[in-house]
Amino acid sequence: MSTTTNADAATDGPTVEVYDTTLRDGAQQEGMNLSVADKLAIAPLLDELGVGYIEGGWPGAIPKDTEFFARAAKELELRHARFAAFGATCKPGTQPHADPQVRALVDSGAPVVTLVAKSDIRHVERALRTDGAENLRMIAETVRYLREADRDVILDAEHFFDGYRFDADYATAAIRTALDAGARVAVLCDTNGGMLPHWVGEVVAEVRGQVDGLLGIHAHNDTGCAVANTIAAVEAGARHVQGTVNGYGERTGNADLVTVVANLELKLAAPVLAGGGLREASRLSHAISEITNISPYGRQPYVGASAFAHKAGLHASAIRVDPDLYQHVDPVAVGNDMRMLVSDMAGRASIELKGRELGIDLSGRSDVLGRVTERVKDAEAQGYTFDAADASFELLLREELTGTRPTYFGVESWRASVQSLPGHSSITMAEATVKLHTGQGRVVRTGEGNGPVNALDHALREALIDVYPELEEFELIDFKVRILDTMSGTDAVTRVLIETTDGVHTWSTVGVGPDIIEASWEALVDSVVYGLLHAEVAPR
Repeated sequence: MSTTTNADAATDGPTVEVYDTTLRDGAQQEGMNLSVADKLAIAPLLDELGVGYIEGGWPGAIPKDTEFFARAAKELELRHARFAAFGATCKPGTQPHADPQVRALVDSGAPVVTLVAKSDIRHVERALRTDGAENLRMIAETVRYLREADRDVILDAEHFFDGYRFDADYATAAIRTALDAGARVAVLCDTNGGMLPHWVGEVVAEVRGQVDGLLGIHAHNDTGCAVANTIAAVEAGARHVQGTVNGYGERTGNADLVTVVANLELKLAAPVLAGGGLREASRLSHAISEITNISPYGRQPYVGASAFAHKAGLHASAIRVDPDLYQHVDPVAVGNDMRMLVSDMAGRASIELKGRELGIDLSGRSDVLGRVTERVKDAEAQGYTFDAADASFELLLREELTGTRPTYFGVESWRASVQSLPGHSSITMAEATVKLHTGQGRVVRTGEGNGPVNALDHALREALIDVYPELEEFELIDFKVRILDTMSGTDAVTRVLIETTDGVHTWSTVGVGPDIIEASWEALVDSVVYGLLHAEVAPR
């Protein structure tokens, strides 16, 4: 595939520093709680991505962040990034050496210290309860103290854009003061996230013309423009960008650093990541999602599962001729891949391309394409979805292609029940029994679980494990239920999506039925059949 980018004509884009604040600012997201172990697991992934700085937290103010820096110094060896400790300037009326939180920044051992300072005079007077001159003294003396301690200093000018629009002279004075005192970078922060790209570009350009030194951008996403604001700042002269992986952060989040760096490298030809990490962006983004326990966003730019997924028949027809016609970059550039989605919107071209993706050549098989297209449309009318169930679709496709479905066992019957224990209303026990036929005879097994579906899964595995020991490697890792046509009440159709892994590959299957148990059974059976098929196991 040879998809072009808008930056193909450019060869020497601006060099931009990348500063990740997932472990501090991103961790403020509602529902996220990163342990020290979580942070120690995420930091190497950020380093592998190739960022220049990893902000580890606020030592001295947050005990687990103090512990993180102590353990990171002993347990982690980064190849590309430097750790940054985050903290505030000394307090009004005090000296930096007498402020325990400032001293804790030095004691953390981090080679870089990022200071947050007020740059909006309203915050200086109302939040700090001091005057503008004192705030500038606090900035200057804290920066100089840290520089004397041989620390690289970055200043985050909090609420800069709001402050600049209220009193541009004072906001600019805060930036100039920090740079004159020895800060290597002054970062303009859109703390409330209320800016728009052209506003950001104008302000950055104006400040760029008034101060000497490196400027950065820290954008929040409250207007939905954090990434665009970051790019606008770079185009106006900023050479340091801050953000979080997957756009984590409080309220609506920070600028998604993965999207930012992909835009800079692929669109503006700006060298930003070390070690070619962009080609691993999808894997690393999803790995970090697992650690944070926040499901990946399928429609996330560049690295989302749907970023290069095509569903409309018109798209499929064009992609069959040239993939570049409906893709703005080559998915491989970010470690992703093109996918064809099969749905009731699919035409024959979509089915053919999906077959090719699955390793099945359907060229010249108009009869099969016609039958599969009609089956998909009929199935989706009943509630099935193959968008997220490639394994079930492949089984359907193979059945139409060969006239028979891959058969590893026959189902005689199955049942599941749930029983409440007397005197223990909160305790229930689920039990399931399956009766199967394999090449080695009739098998009857019973399984127990914490619910009827779990019990069915156990019973199915118990019945087949002696015949197909390969099942030992299979693990159900995700289970989703959706009630369709909720207006029908208890008569509503239920759809279940199951994701399974063998430790190397994952696959998804779908089941539909009048209740969750029947739908789950269908998806479980498909999951086992598909897994054995792709493990190249012969029926026994």
